[in-house]
Amino acid sequence: MVDKFHEECGVVGVYGHPEASTLVYLSLYALQHRGQESAGIVASNGEALIAHRGMGLVADIFGHDILSRLEGRLAIGHNRYSTAGSTVLKNCQPFVVEWAQGALAIAHNGNLVNAEELRDKLERRGSIFQSTSDTEVIIHLIAASTGTTLVERIVDALSQVRGAYSLAFMTEDRVIAARDPNGFRPLVLGRVGDGWVVASETCAFDLIEARYEREIEPGEIVTIGARGVESVKPFPLAPRHHCVFEHIYFARPDSLVYGRNVYEVRKELGRQLARESGVPADIVIPVPDSGLPAAIGYAEEAGLPFEMGLIRNHYVGRTFIEPQSSIRHFGVKVKLNAMREVLNGKRVVVVDDSIVRGTTSKKLVTMIRQAGAREVHVRISSPPTTNPCYYGIDTPTKEELIASSQPQEAIRAYLGADSLAYLSITGMYGFVKGDGSSFCDACFTGNYPVALSDDTKVRQLHLFEARDR
Repeated sequence: MVDKFHEECGVVGVYGHPEASTLVYLSLYALQHRGQESAGIVASNGEALIAHRGMGLVADIFGHDILSRLEGRLAIGHNRYSTAGSTVLKNCQPFVVEWAQGALAIAHNGNLVNAEELRDKLERRGSIFQSTSDTEVIIHLIAASTGTTLVERIVDALSQVRGAYSLAFMTEDRVIAARDPNGFRPLVLGRVGDGWVVASETCAFDLIEARYEREIEPGEIVTIGARGVESVKPFPLAPRHHCVFEHIYFARPDSLVYGRNVYEVRKELGRQLARESGVPADIVIPVPDSGLPAAIGYAEEAGLPFEMGLIRNHYVGRTFIEPQSSIRHFGVKVKLNAMREVLNGKRVVVVDDSIVRGTTSKKLVTMIRQAGAREVHVRISSPPTTNPCYYGIDTPTKEELIASSQPQEAIRAYLGADSLAYLSITGMYGFVKGDGSSFCDACFTGNYPVALSDDTKVRQLHLFEARDR
């Protein structure tokens, strides 16, 4: 099992550009880290929506011939990381439907905590679902609405859902973006030439040479059409609960998320980690790639040399054939290799962004010791992860999270490290110069800002897993 949290999705939309589908394709490349199971693009030529979706990485799905068929001046796209039991083509997004007002496409990043309840209600009314994704619930709510305009119907539908959503809609002539009132997941607005672009992260803007304008505000619905950009904020004001894990792990380091550069935030987390839990050592090494910025910050603050003691193989796929003979720590060794020339005889601080199950960290500590390290001190640039997420992140159950049941000393012993230290909650929020009240940190504290049903707690994010079997 992969020993990391996984973001659910990335979304992008382009309006008013002659190569809209190509810009969406490139943006999905930039957002590939947000989902690797499937991808899709829907384009509009002004009269009809043209879609292509597939399983795998963006480069595996789209070629020149396919992109040339996705013609038009507006398009939306989606990268998906699915939960267990739902890695099937029918769940690939964007979804496209035909209804009374024409054609509609939708792409969703997030998770609706009351999706099961809404789905059951809709099915009792006669709705027939084609997928097992909670995103389809939004489509049926829009279709069932009595609103006069599409935006009114979207408002009606979103007023009934609870949880996290950053959405991109598209009709034949408009792109519409919406973000939940709490702002769990990021969504940004930019200019590209004479057109407009929305995306999950600003790294997509950099690739297509778009200019960042602003965040789409929590609770805001933005319509981009012939009249330019129109904005409404139809929902009651709600406390902001930005996902702090976007800064810790999910977002690309070169992105601007919630108004802050992710790389600089991660370096500051590392600096604070060194202030809180410095230890006599010879070198600092990261667990690449996500631990790199925090390790740099730690090394700078501690006045220690920064070294690449673990080298990552960037060409490893998601699956590989294991040898029949036993090779210790095979899965980790395929992806990471310890540098004896760097580690031998050294007191090593190894910095990572989080510990989930602890299985990978244990294997890494063993590898580092086998490479000759004299001491291994594990430092984590976030607090102990003790609770699952229900707002758009694929996480293990609470029982699988090692910090939920084991004290820190027991975890240290399990890893085989000489010492183990996490960043404190207070220290984590040092980068915002405040108390962190505008962030969601339920994975660390168990304080869930949007109420969860018992069914949601049991089923985790696998809302409709049973229906796939």
